[in-house]
Amino acid sequence: MGKIVGLQSQSRSQAETSTQVFLKSSIRNFRGADATSPLSYKAVMLEYSRPKKEKVKRRSKGSRMNAAQKRRMKLFTIRPEHQRYELFLPLHHLWRQYITDVCGGLKPTSSPQFLQQKLLKADLHVVRSRCPSYVGTTGILVQEFKHVFKIITKENKVKVIPKRNSVFSLEMGGFTSFIYGSRFEQRASERSAKKFKVRGTIDL
Repeated sequence: MGKIVGLQSQSRSQAETSTQVFLKSSIRNFRGADATSPLSYKAVMLEYSRPKKEKVKRRSKGSRMNAAQKRRMKLFTIRPEHQRYELFLPLHHLWRQYITDVCGGLKPTSSPQFLQQKLLKADLHVVRSRCPSYVGTTGILVQEFKHVFKIITKENKVKVIPKRNSVFSLEMGGFTSFIYGSRFEQRASERSAKKFKVRGTIDL
């Protein structure tokens, strides 16, 4: 075949010499030592290759913000212009109607134990604190966290009441329910799945 096209086969040393001559004529500032390593250990790409683009990790649509991101965005902060008692009254009335429906109507003949279990499962909120530094504070609960309640009073002031070492009461339809904050130190999402145990005495 080599005789037909006018080519002659070369030995290994001749092939290496021809390659060096070709590289010198094709590459600027060529140094023979530079080509020794790539020619000896790996294949050299003579064709054009596009640079690889770095893949940008996109945020999945289903991902949620964590607590730190929510705090940075101030999602839990009530703006001063929204700290008005009358703004929360419609929601408060709606909540009272919801509790009445859940308990099947608050009647004098209703069992206190039955009502207590229903109120606990309904994610109960408090309206008055017996914490020593906030005795007599009455208002509407606007926010609940794991360790504190935020209550807005009729004077349009937001009070932060710690749950620990505090007793809260709720009055509805002639019924009064007492809640010991030390036993309530958990998030609402955790409380909905928690089974409350009946205790004879509760220490503050």
